[in-house]
Amino acid sequence: MLTLFGATVKLRILLAGVALIWASLPAHAADSVLRIGMAADVTSVDPHFANIAPNNALGWHIFDALANVDADTRLVPGLATGWRAIDDTTWEFTLRKGVRFHDGSAFDARDVEFSIRRAAALAEKGGQFGGFVRAIGGIEIVDPHTIRFKTVRPHAVLAQDLNSIFIVSRAIGAAATEDFNAGRAALGTGPFKLRSFARGDRIELTRNDDYWGEKPRWERTTLRILPQDAARLAALHANDVDAIENIPTSDAGRLERDRRIRVERRVSWRTLFLHLDQYRDSPPGVTDRNGKPLGRNPFADARVRAALSLAIDRKALVEKVMEAMALPAGNLVAPPVFGHDPALKPAAYDPQAARRLLAEAGYPDGFRLVLAAPNNRYVNDERIAHSIAQMWARIGIAAARVETLPAATYFTKARNGDFGVALLGWGSFAGDLALRALVATPSAEKGLGTWNWGRYSNPQLDRLVEQSLASVDQVKRESLARAAMALAVKEHAVVLLHHQLGSWAMRSPLRYPGRTDEYTLAQFFR
Repeated sequence: MLTLFGATVKLRILLAGVALIWASLPAHAADSVLRIGMAADVTSVDPHFANIAPNNALGWHIFDALANVDADTRLVPGLATGWRAIDDTTWEFTLRKGVRFHDGSAFDARDVEFSIRRAAALAEKGGQFGGFVRAIGGIEIVDPHTIRFKTVRPHAVLAQDLNSIFIVSRAIGAAATEDFNAGRAALGTGPFKLRSFARGDRIELTRNDDYWGEKPRWERTTLRILPQDAARLAALHANDVDAIENIPTSDAGRLERDRRIRVERRVSWRTLFLHLDQYRDSPPGVTDRNGKPLGRNPFADARVRAALSLAIDRKALVEKVMEAMALPAGNLVAPPVFGHDPALKPAAYDPQAARRLLAEAGYPDGFRLVLAAPNNRYVNDERIAHSIAQMWARIGIAAARVETLPAATYFTKARNGDFGVALLGWGSFAGDLALRALVATPSAEKGLGTWNWGRYSNPQLDRLVEQSLASVDQVKRESLARAAMALAVKEHAVVLLHHQLGSWAMRSPLRYPGRTDEYTLAQFFR
């Protein structure tokens, strides 16, 4: 009896161990299904329309570009196996052979030309990828797997630009954005095929078994849209998802102590900052302390911009609001990114100096403004906005209100110029590329200033950025990019805040390396 009883106990222990192991496995592991809780809504499957990170992250599941980037934002071959500059204005790309689209058709140079022309054409109708192809003045198909681009001026960053242009099948013809969302036109060469897209709810993907690269572990993947931190975390704990992105900062420590959960963090390329309207006499929401027009734009004065920067306690913002899930920013690009200048330090917190500058600029009593921000796009974005408003109040800048909106509404209004002060987060794998988009004088012809909401303009900075982008010599290019960055920082072209940390939590058997670009890509979960 003792032997039998001991064997029974051992069997129970063994079964309990098996149950614990099974409980720790991702749900539906036997079916090879991965379920991920995403922190922001995907507005469209069309890869050439809205240039926002959630859409682009989905795009990397379905499509490919000529050049890809690895987890450290280094450029690596994609649908092109290599590229070279033939002369100052001619680039040749060698295309990968044997690649097929999701419908089985073969990929070749004609699809590349079609995709680039489509991105350019959509830019005339509100598409946001025109800046990445603006430098291309001509396209020559040498053979099915060799294509040349003639640029309108020396342009050393064409491969980086074409990383942002997903390649679609020319068979889609005149397909509209709605056709992509319905799945009819979502013909890519990526590791997954689109099964269904339900905006605001979920996206269903199935593995592309004919993928040219390493095939994903997962036969099916569900991307659930869970923008609320509490809901995303609850879904992970309830085993409704296997992994989540953007861990709520207040829960990071507790999750790291939970042996059932694995947490990954990585310094992100995303820098958060404030655009200040510098081009209108009366920016929206900006008045004197009695609500009357000021008569002139205070943000056009560099002293006012410097005062607003000095009034922000970035250390407190990082430690208390972001709970150590960020780094104070002194550059527009984060430390791992090309062109980051370690000599540029975050602005010191000095409210007394800020008050003196405001008085020198003619605003001894300050003024009122409306601070706008999204409330479901960046980590703690709404809390960040309210904290900054409180800091500004200490130097006489009264926030009439902090206006926060869902990302879809917010970005539409921001691009329409509805805000005088607006929060933006931006990720780029090069300093000159970030400067080109964010602070260069807007020029549709040159593809500059596409996200320069404040319309800051400085001809000297423009020249440095253009020279940097034209330089094939990477040492010279970085030197020029850093000079331009130093000028933008000195002039407070934007008010820098912090570099975000990317974070992921997953059930412990899973592994995800984390990415500087913050993208959550199912194909890299193991």
